[in-house]
Amino acid sequence: MTHTAGEPTSLLVIEPGDARYENLVQSYNHRFTGVPEQVCLPLDTEGVVTAVGHAVAAGKRIGVRSGGHCFENFTADPGIDVLLDLSQLNGIAHDRRLRAVEVGAGATLGEVYRTLFKRWGVTIPGGTCFEVGAGGHVLGGGYGHLSRRDGLVVDHLYAVEVVVVDASGRARAMVATADRDDPHRDLWWAHTGGGGGNFGVVTRYWLRTPGADSDDPAGLLPKAPARVRRRTVMWPWEGMTEDAFGTLLRNYCDWYEKNDDADGPAAGLWSNLIATHQSSGMFGMTAVIDADGPDAETVFDEQYRSVTRGVGVDPVTHSAEIVPWFSSWMPSYSFPNDPKGRYKDKSGNFRKGFTAHQRQTIYRYLTDPGRSNPTTCVVVAGYGGKVNTVAPDATATAQRDSILKVVYSGGVWQSEDQDEANIAWMRRFYRDVYAGTGGVPVPDDVNDGAYIGYPDVDLADPAWNSSGVPWSSIYYGDNYPRLQQVKRRYDPRNVFRHALSIELPSA
Repeated sequence: MTHTAGEPTSLLVIEPGDARYENLVQSYNHRFTGVPEQVCLPLDTEGVVTAVGHAVAAGKRIGVRSGGHCFENFTADPGIDVLLDLSQLNGIAHDRRLRAVEVGAGATLGEVYRTLFKRWGVTIPGGTCFEVGAGGHVLGGGYGHLSRRDGLVVDHLYAVEVVVVDASGRARAMVATADRDDPHRDLWWAHTGGGGGNFGVVTRYWLRTPGADSDDPAGLLPKAPARVRRRTVMWPWEGMTEDAFGTLLRNYCDWYEKNDDADGPAAGLWSNLIATHQSSGMFGMTAVIDADGPDAETVFDEQYRSVTRGVGVDPVTHSAEIVPWFSSWMPSYSFPNDPKGRYKDKSGNFRKGFTAHQRQTIYRYLTDPGRSNPTTCVVVAGYGGKVNTVAPDATATAQRDSILKVVYSGGVWQSEDQDEANIAWMRRFYRDVYAGTGGVPVPDDVNDGAYIGYPDVDLADPAWNSSGVPWSSIYYGDNYPRLQQVKRRYDPRNVFRHALSIELPSA
């Protein structure tokens, strides 16, 4: 892939020895650093087609990255020869022809939120980690603090442009839409939660809320809140007995069990309980609700009373205020929280609150005296509401009856010699939480699988998944066979693959 000096190009190619190379191969999880022969930076869709076509013709393995925040090494695998960095495909514009908002796969969530809000006063119900790329976030389903009110990001996905490779090895770009008569509708469907690196290279998304039909982009997506009620609570670990912690955790989950009605005012409230290891000294909860939503103040105060009832440990700090949504609250979370961090994280969805065994296990590990990493945590985020009004087969996202989404994090560490101990501890923690279902969140009355946006290769390892249930069912449920059929049609050569990629069907 060479270009004559002065010749217009839609593709930049960076190789070892270039001053940019080392900076571009490092992923957010510093446990993994890629060693590709080339890093390709396409400047438009044509550049992606060119890069993919050349790589396939040369028999080179391809990796695709938007924001680069994958928990595993899917874009930093040493077997990847050509890394496609989509960061330059970051345009955001109103597409009058499709009556949708076009978002480049390389745009970060921060860029998306700023543009949508400042230009049109709208938003999407995505995550609050501004550095994450839209390309991977949307593919995983996309959720955040407005999801209980507005659903998942993919519930607002109208169309997607994908560069695919056919059986002959030819790369081409195609647009697939949600329209019922679109012959490529299954390709659109696969991108509503099918995960990244499976079918092709996404170059653009078009976002439009179902039922919206306007020439004005301000009427195409959910209205952004003007202001929110925000509560921040911090509890001390000192005096936090197992009974007190268990009561707090049970109360928190119970509130979501009782307030999952998408049409009720409580659907506007979202909270994040981040229970860090006791070596941190304290842990906390953030809750937010659109201040101008129905019964916002009543719901806001009732949730706090419900969560704290009977705990018996007073917060160290507690604040409740009304603040502007975008300028004062949206930037409150940032990922990665350590630019040189090494991580091992896992996830689980819940249809009900934690069982008594799970609460006891979480307390035991978070108070483990043999561990001293204060960033180790369990993050329990509100879910459900509008998310659960969509049928599990209407999109590729199968988890449509969960009330909570949970992240288990081994925290952050900096050196390779700490990898083994930290990863082993995290694996034991997760296994013991799900001891009743083979060490993993097999869907049952309580558990509802895991989130492909937080991939964990241990789910494919029988040493850590002894359930007999394949990783594909834990992530995709009954949608997996259909995803395999899409894979066979649009990536028959299995060009796009990684440790947890959709497998070609056997027949």
